[in-house]
Amino acid sequence: MMIRTTGWRTLLYKETLRFWKVGFQTVGAPILTAVLYLMVFGHVLEDHVKVYGTVGYTAFLIPGLVMMSVLQNAFANSSSSIIQSKIMGSLVFVLLTPLSHWGWFLAYVGSSIIRGLAVGLGVFVVTIFFAMPDFAAPLWILVFAFLGAAMLGTLGLIAGLWAEKFDQMAMFQNFLIMPMTFLSGVFYSIGSLPPFWQGVSHLNPFFYMIDGFRYGFFGVSDTSPWLSLGIVGGAWLVVSAIAVHLLRIGYKIRG
Repeated sequence: MMIRTTGWRTLLYKETLRFWKVGFQTVGAPILTAVLYLMVFGHVLEDHVKVYGTVGYTAFLIPGLVMMSVLQNAFANSSSSIIQSKIMGSLVFVLLTPLSHWGWFLAYVGSSIIRGLAVGLGVFVVTIFFAMPDFAAPLWILVFAFLGAAMLGTLGLIAGLWAEKFDQMAMFQNFLIMPMTFLSGVFYSIGSLPPFWQGVSHLNPFFYMIDGFRYGFFGVSDTSPWLSLGIVGGAWLVVSAIAVHLLRIGYKIRG
């Protein structure tokens, strides 16, 4: 019983150490990418775009870039770990342990949350030298950062279980995760879009993660933070149920 209780912590530590040992690539590189986005878009649009009436574009862009970094890196952590373990054959060593499917879920999603939040914090610390956003509702910032990382970490776990080779993983990331992230309001307020595209944006769950997160900084958003919380929380429960079920039946990991 003690093994079952503490085993997931060992796997969590192993997964956290896995990305931290190559931190220059897994944490440093995403921070640099976000800073480049900020420098390019902020420099070009700062004097031409005001959001929510008085918010400068650079300040508006910072929370979007932070959340985008959280989402992309949380997904990359769990998905890359599972697919690499499957292809290299090292997943068998985890299968030999008495870990339950809940232990797997907590360890892989937990390490994804840690990586996503670490990258997001790094992006925020570096980008505030360009513009300091407000902190209108700090609790909302923490809630949506956690939920966003958990949601994408869970999606990455599902993708890693489904994929059998790196091509399939790249397809999942390039044709689903990346478009939904970039079309979620990272670089713009959907209030500036035509009505049709506003409607399309409201079908994207990633929009609610970023919009709710941004509300925590400015106290203003394109939709109610409570609505965003309900949608993001509900979506995470659904994908978590799917992920736990796939782990329970050993989907594509057991012979």
